[in-house]
Amino acid sequence: MTLDRSISLENVSIYQEHNLVLSDITFHIDKGELVYLLGKTGSGKSSLLKTLYSDLPLTKGEASIAGYNLATIKRKEIPFLRRKLGIIFQDFQLLTDRTVHDNLRFVLRATGWTDKAEKAKRIEDVLTRVGLVSKAYKMTHELSGGEQQRVAIARALLNDPEVILADEPTGNLDPETSEGIISLLLEISKNGRAVLIATHDIMMYQKFPSRILKCENGALLDSSMVAI
Repeated sequence: MTLDRSISLENVSIYQEHNLVLSDITFHIDKGELVYLLGKTGSGKSSLLKTLYSDLPLTKGEASIAGYNLATIKRKEIPFLRRKLGIIFQDFQLLTDRTVHDNLRFVLRATGWTDKAEKAKRIEDVLTRVGLVSKAYKMTHELSGGEQQRVAIARALLNDPEVILADEPTGNLDPETSEGIISLLLEISKNGRAVLIATHDIMMYQKFPSRILKCENGALLDSSMVAI
């Protein structure tokens, strides 16, 4: 893997249980690059993301992400891989019985942060990044959908990840709020992070054009290689 390459797949086939989902796919994503992952429901987008964060095992081909070889990674190494990834879900997956601050503190504690002052500083830093410092002590269920997704992005940034994987991050949001979320992810990529966004939202990549990977008929098409 080159020094600037955050994600690299060579001749990878992806299986969901025993079913072949994507066959013989090859692509690379560099640091500072934002890429859209498109495809219909059931086309393999989620399976590809799950393979990248090692929820599905890689059984055929060569793949690396954030410096980890997915073909040889051991179970005990997976938590360390995921600390180098920021994973964002459509349904936010926040703890609804806690404040924004406590949601973020929970993640820091779970990933080995122990110093109280350092945790407080890091929480303030990421909330500043997503424009939510004033909402730190609000319960998450009191926030709008867009604010909850910004909390999810703040959570993804806590451990300064090398790669952001976003699975339908605007799926539950209105168009104006969606634009704000994609603008934020674009800013994150410009700061040197590789960002891969799985989406159905055509308007989003028309407004913020970037490279496209498309899952279709068991294959993966790359707009940097062919017209999509």
